[in-house]
Amino acid sequence: MSIYVVQPERLVEAIAEKLKEYPEISPPKGSEFWKTAFFKELAPHDSDNFWYIRCASLLRKVKKFGPIGVNKLRKFYGGRNRKGPGRSHSAKGSGKIIRVALQQLENANLLMKVEKEGRVVSAEGTSLLERTAYTVLRHKT
Repeated sequence: MSIYVVQPERLVEAIAEKLKEYPEISPPKGSEFWKTAFFKELAPHDSDNFWYIRCASLLRKVKKFGPIGVNKLRKFYGGRNRKGPGRSHSAKGSGKIIRVALQQLENANLLMKVEKEGRVVSAEGTSLLERTAYTVLRHKT
């Protein structure tokens, strides 16, 4: 089953639940206080699940757009930087959160690094994504 058929939010939530079973994937110490971008005022309010949701989202994005690097992913997780009365500008998301999450996904054998190109989803990662997409589609409510 393809990841393109399922709603992204439901797929990411289901994958996040499955990623909690991997011992290699866990929130780094102090990550509950990290902001997701420099222009944000507060850290995510759902700090318990945030790390797993971000890892699941990264896994889906790497599958969809890979091979891809940290800088391009920073653009995906960026947003609008509004400072003062002038026009707002686009800004990138936090690179450390993305980098550490990608490294954990690599340690769990869900991603692979391709030299000079970026990261791609491994066979095990593709299997996890497609099995989860199938179960999400089957259990539609």
